[in-house]
This record gives sequence, structure tokens and C-alpha cells, in this order.
Amino acid sequence: MNSYRVGLDIGSTTAKVVVVDDKGDIIYSKYTRHCADIFNTIISIFKELKENLNDCEIELSITGSVGMGISERFSLPFIQEVTATVDVIRSKFPDISTIIDIGGEDAKVVYLNNDGNADLRMNGNCAGGTGAFIDQMTTLLGVSIEELDSLAQEATRSHPIASRCGVFSKTDIQNLISKNVNKKEIALSVFHAVAVQTVVTLSHGVEIKPKILFCGGPLTFMPSLRKAFISYLKITEEDTLTPPNANLIPAWGAALHDEKNSKHRIEELISLFENSSGQDLKTTQRLPPLFNSENEYLNWKAEKDKNKIEKVDINDFEGDLWLGIDSGSTTTKVVAIDKDERVVFSFYSPNNGNPILTAKEGLEKLISKTQNKSIKIKASASTGYGEDLIKATFNLDCGIIETIGHYAAAKKITPDVSFVLDIGGQDMKAMFIENGVLNRMEINEACSSGCGSFLETFAKSLGIQISDFASYACSAESPCDLGTRCTVFMNSKIKQVLRENASIEDIASGLSYSIVKNCLYKVLKIKNQEELGKNIVLQGGTMKNDSVVRAFELLTKSNVFRSNIPELMGAYGSAIYAKNSIKSEGRTIEELILSSKYTTQEIQCRGCENHCLINKYTFTNNNIFFSGNKCEKIFSNNGEKKKKGKNVYTDKYNLLFDRKPIKDYSITTVIGIPRALNIYENYPFWHELFAKSGICTVLSEPSTFQNYELGVHSVMSDNICFPAKLTHSHIYNLIEKKVDRIFMPYVIFEKKESNKSVNSYNCPIVSAYSDVIRSAIDPKIPIDSPTINFKETKLLKKGCKEYLQTLGIDNKTIDKAIEFAILAQENFAKEIEEINHKIYDENKSKKKLTILLAGRPYHTDPLTQHKLSDMISDMGVDVISEDIVRSKNESDF
Repeated sequence: MNSYRVGLDIGSTTAKVVVVDDKGDIIYSKYTRHCADIFNTIISIFKELKENLNDCEIELSITGSVGMGISERFSLPFIQEVTATVDVIRSKFPDISTIIDIGGEDAKVVYLNNDGNADLRMNGNCAGGTGAFIDQMTTLLGVSIEELDSLAQEATRSHPIASRCGVFSKTDIQNLISKNVNKKEIALSVFHAVAVQTVVTLSHGVEIKPKILFCGGPLTFMPSLRKAFISYLKITEEDTLTPPNANLIPAWGAALHDEKNSKHRIEELISLFENSSGQDLKTTQRLPPLFNSENEYLNWKAEKDKNKIEKVDINDFEGDLWLGIDSGSTTTKVVAIDKDERVVFSFYSPNNGNPILTAKEGLEKLISKTQNKSIKIKASASTGYGEDLIKATFNLDCGIIETIGHYAAAKKITPDVSFVLDIGGQDMKAMFIENGVLNRMEINEACSSGCGSFLETFAKSLGIQISDFASYACSAESPCDLGTRCTVFMNSKIKQVLRENASIEDIASGLSYSIVKNCLYKVLKIKNQEELGKNIVLQGGTMKNDSVVRAFELLTKSNVFRSNIPELMGAYGSAIYAKNSIKSEGRTIEELILSSKYTTQEIQCRGCENHCLINKYTFTNNNIFFSGNKCEKIFSNNGEKKKKGKNVYTDKYNLLFDRKPIKDYSITTVIGIPRALNIYENYPFWHELFAKSGICTVLSEPSTFQNYELGVHSVMSDNICFPAKLTHSHIYNLIEKKVDRIFMPYVIFEKKESNKSVNSYNCPIVSAYSDVIRSAIDPKIPIDSPTINFKETKLLKKGCKEYLQTLGIDNKTIDKAIEFAILAQENFAKEIEEINHKIYDENKSKKKLTILLAGRPYHTDPLTQHKLSDMISDMGVDVISEDIVRSKNESDF
């Protein structure tokens, strides 16, 4: 009887099996998604194995994150997946220096050293940049994995999106969708973000050297993802290798595992998995079931059905309508109501990455339902992520913020509403109402865990249709406690309960609990049930799910209101607002659609160093909409009447760096100065000091997001502050400029910022980051870090003199240069104070709001400084800088 070696890799989302011959070559393999049904998947794999190999003897080794639980439960041999991967690479691909492996929920970079050792870098709790992350992006765009890859291959440019975390990326991508950015460009941006995320978070300052082997499902099946890595790493395709079985490498390594394992007939293993649950493992905490019986569930549903919004059959309707369109993060909703605020027409559809087309589809369906009828839209309003875009597209009467729409809709269910919770595809809004007044509002910020797309993605990974999710969850007998934190932490919890053989029903029910816990304890931070009041209304597409509503009731020990159209409440409330607030002659539905035709024009913005590519949409209704702009400094969608505020940071930036260099130098040494950290604020001093000493200086280029990405791979810690991460790009820029030396002084004490300051210590990172740079980057040129003290003039002069003497400058020149440098810094501070005072005094007399931006980030982080100050001035508010508090009138501020 033949005997084979078999490797079984059960990961977070897929199962792989490999059979090898005596030479270690693959003779049979299978790759499949297990959809959390581990045992049936394994049984199916071994039955297929038996059909191909007959009932022979095999030596089995198991690997993978979920495979560990199978190994423990049935006492089968286990090999760690990285060890298995390295074994294959050393055996079959000896010229490989680096392995990049992306799986369903994990990512690994393995450095294969010449001494035979392997250095592993693996993601921890964050699944950003993995297969699960890509799955979430496909859900958001409404495409398949294959379509996402094809779209990216046709794209010509990408957009900067957050790469550190999946939920931050979602926010950026949704912003692109709401601005009607082409799906092709968004797809390419997703793959670029994955490449940046993997390299930045796993390399930690270690260079990724060719030849690189790509493995894991996403890199195997998506050429566009491999191309993104090649582009970001600035290597050629010849520097990489993606073998035919790249998605099977850990399973292959398990099969090659050379320990003498006991042999099993395949039929024995099938019988083992079919008839035995194995050894009991310690289980995670379980929660009470949502319903104790099916009868209890049916009675509960009947009770909730009483909270109905009245509807009218459109076939029996004739007259005026009021229209509301909610262009949300993942879906578009259209509602038309009559004069009695009854729903005459409704439309609900995924955006599929094109909010304009989806809204237009909804209006066309309204036309088809009202043909040959005298129907007029008396007033219209838009809300949601795409509020401005939809308003401009269809020339609607107004746009309103979502909270107003949802509050107006909630009052139709219960006029005495005390609390409204709306959970949409990617956002969460909570409104606290007291005596009919909206007095507090909370929204989720960057994190979208607990929202609709979060639930949809998990349902997909479990092999459940989102429409069937509630029935699974409501029938669970022992729901899993999956925690209250973000999506990726729940991924880890789900891996754990899968090892414990938890049922899909228990996992689904546990997710419903987690959504509500995340909302109550993480977003709202509820400490007392009484904060919610007695009349609670739940809205949003997520609240169509009975299990989520029931979990909310159990956790808050309350009885809540939910309408028969929870997913449409934003659009319904917008229609109510339009009816009660807008007076117009009205238009036909056809007129709304005709106005949506548009032409596009691509424009290069020159407002700052980022040089964004702007798409200008000109609609037939003469409205204009801009997309692609990271700010609204130049191209604004807020109309021509809006007045921009004054931004002193623009003046401050120009005063800092618009300094003419002296070109006739007696000394040929060229010193590079990075435009970062404490040098940023003290540049007038250093420029004048070197200029008067006859030393040539070169300043690094202004900070841009693109340059930041090029340098961030050398950052050694994820948790270091953004200004420090930004510094790396400036060092690389100075290296490109071929300077002789780089100047990064060790400044412990700054000048006191105000008379009330207790001390003037610099942050240790700001003071000593030059040491980190030396460890992370090999510039092959000296980095000078003299100890400097701005607190005391005597010590300042001493530090400058000691340093300049090492460059061959005589004492007389040094003394003169220091005096000019101190004067230059003082003059700079005075000029900024004068600008600040002028703006403040003008606004004080006009009783106009002025915002003061203060704190260390505004000295060390120009990207944050410019972005925030521009955003505030775009809103028509004047911005002044921290320098104003250094004046003698600081008590006024």
C-alpha cells in the first residue's frame, strides 16, 4: 500500500491540503473557504483525498491559526506555519531573501538571513492590509475580488488613503465614493494601501531585500496587489517570485515536515472527525440566548410590528410629493411622501461605488411607478455622506445633516422620543433628546466596527446571507462573548471560538451582542441606563436585524421602538424636513433626472505641495462639484458666497522658510536641514547662523503625503508620533540632494513659550530623534547633533560655538553669526505676534470668533498644522497661532 505525506493548513478563512511525493513535489492539492464550518470542510477534503488516493496510509501534519485547535483536540502533529513556510523556501527556492505572506487575517514578512536564521515580523491584533481587509473593501465597492483586481489593472492613478487600519481606510474610501471618484482608481488605492500597511508595520526599519517571494491567497490570485508591492518597494518584477502553488506554501511545508509522524488510513481520519468531538478545550464565556423559544421570538416580532410608518399604495395616488434622498456610506435610500407624511414610494439599494447612478436609478423607478399621472415634487432634500454631491447632481432644494433627518423621522414613531440610535453601513449616530430639544449628539469617529458593513463582512466570512443572519442569531442557544472592541480584535475572538468548535448560530448571536456593546460602551460610554430615557428609537439598516434590536433590549433592560422602515428613516426624515421647511413651485421627476447629466474636467490643484488632481463635475443644471481635493482651500463645494477666514499659518510658513540663501561661500561644506521637528520652528535662527558663518545650507522639500509614504518604511515603531514618522522622509530627501552633512541638533530646552510656563523641556522624541534616525537609516553621511539650549543665551552661544568650531569657523565670525541668528528668531516672533494681534483685535471689536491653535504638534508637524488650519479657515473662521501668547498681553487670550 502506498504511503504519502500530507499537510493540512486551516487558517482564519480558508483550508488547504497538500500531498507530496518522495521528492517533496506536490501531487495533489485543494484550496477552499471553510466559512467557519471547520469539521464539515475537513471531512469533505479527506473524502476527496480518498477518491484521488484511495484508502491509503498518510503521515499527516497540521498547521494554521485554526488548525492548532484541531491538532490539540485530536492529538495530531502540529507545525507552526512560519516554520513550515521557511522549510519550503529553503528547500525549493534557495535564492529567496525575503518572504511576504498575506493571508485571510494575518500578514507576515520573513527575512531569511545568510547565517541560516529567519527573522519573522507578523501582524498582531490588527487585520488591516490582509485578505479580510480586502474583502471589506469589495463589500464597500459592491464588486467581487476578481473585479477589484481587474479594475485596479485599468487604473492610471491612485488616491492617498489611510493604510494603518482597515476602518480608517474605509472612511477615506467612502469619501472617494461620495465624491464619485472612479472605481478603478479606488481599487488601485486599496492595493496601494495594503502594500504600504504591510511594509510599514512589519518591516520596522529593516530593509526588504530582493529576491522576494510572494505567497498567500491574496498575493497569489491578485496580480494588481503584487504590482502595488513592486511599485511601492521600487523594485522590478524580476526581483520577485510567485510560484504556482504560492497559496499553499504553509500546507506544503507541513507535508514536508520531517518528523516521523504516526500513519493513518484516510478512512480512519474521516471516521475520527465524523464520530468524535475530540478532547474538550477550555471555552470562552457564553452569553444568554436572545430568545428562549421560537414562540417568544414570534410574539416579540408582533409587538415590534405595531410601530409602523403609514404607507400609501402608489397605484392609488395622485398629487404632490416631497422627496428625501439619503446617500449613505454603503447604500442609497429614496423616499417620497404625501401631504400627510405617508410613504408613497421608497427605494433602497447598495451604492456599488456610484452614488449618482444609484440615486438616479431610484428616481427612474419612481417615474415608472407614476407614469400617466400628474405628479410634482414640491420640495426635496438630501442627507448622508453624499449630501453635497446628490444635491448638486439633481439640483435639490436643500441638504441637511443626518441627525436632523433621523430626529424628524423618530418623532413620527413616538413624539416624546428621548433617545435615537441610528446604525448605518459605516457610521453610528446617537441623539439624546430632553423636553423636545436635541441636547447631545455622539457619532463614531474613525472606527466602523459595529456598523452594517462590519456585520455584512462577518456574515460573508461565515457563509451566511445577511438576510439570514437574524434567524441564525435568534436561534442560538449559547451565544459567544466576542468582546466590545474593534473588528480585528473580534476576528481574534472568532478564531478562538472556532478552535472550540462553536456553531455559526452562536457566533452570529455573539456578533449581535458585540455590536450593541461596542455602541453603548465604546462609542457612547453609557454609565447609567437613565441617560437613554424611556422612549428609545432604533433606526438604520442594521436595525432591520432582529438579533441586534433584541440584544440592545437585553443589555439595556428596556423596550424600544423600531419602525417598519428602519433603513429608510434618514430619507424619510429628509422628506419631512423638505415638506415643512421648503416652499417652492416644485418640479417634475423628469426635470430632476435631466439635470443630473454632467461633464468632467481634470484639474491640477496648485494650492499646496500635494498638487491634488481634481475632477470638476459640471451638471446641466449649472451646478459644479469638485472631487479629489483633500481640502477646500482652492476648490470648494460650499458655493461662491462663502467667505474664507484668515489663516495666519500661511503667513507664518512663508515667514519661516522664504529666506534667500547666500550663494558665494568660502567654505564648500553643504549642510542639509530637515524641515521637521524642532528645526521647523527654529529655522530662522539656524538659517541666519549658518548664512553669517559662510556655510551653505540646503533645506528639505515641504512635507507631502507621497514623500511621507516613501520614508515611512524605515520607521521602527508603530506607536511613535506622526511628526517623528514624517522626519524620515525629510532625511531621505536630503540624501537625494547629496548634502555633505545633515544637521539635527539635540535641543533639550526651548525658549519659554509664555510667562506662565513652568519649564521649556522638549519632548524626548523631538530632542533625540537623531539617534533613532542613525539606527533606522544608513545615510552614509554624518548626522550632526550638537547639544543646544535655547532657554539661556549663554548656554545657547556655548553650544553653537562648540559646533561651528568643528566646521573650521573662527570665533569672531561665530560670535557675530550668533548675534544675527538670535535677532532673526526674535524678529520672526515679533512679525507673527503683530499679525496675530491685528486679526485678534479686529475680531474682538466685531465680536467674531477666532481660534487659537496651540500645542507642540503645531511646531513639529506641518502636515497637521496646514490641514487643520486650512479646514478651520475654510469654514470662515480666522486662525491665529500660539505665538500670540508670548506677548505682554497674553492674559487677554
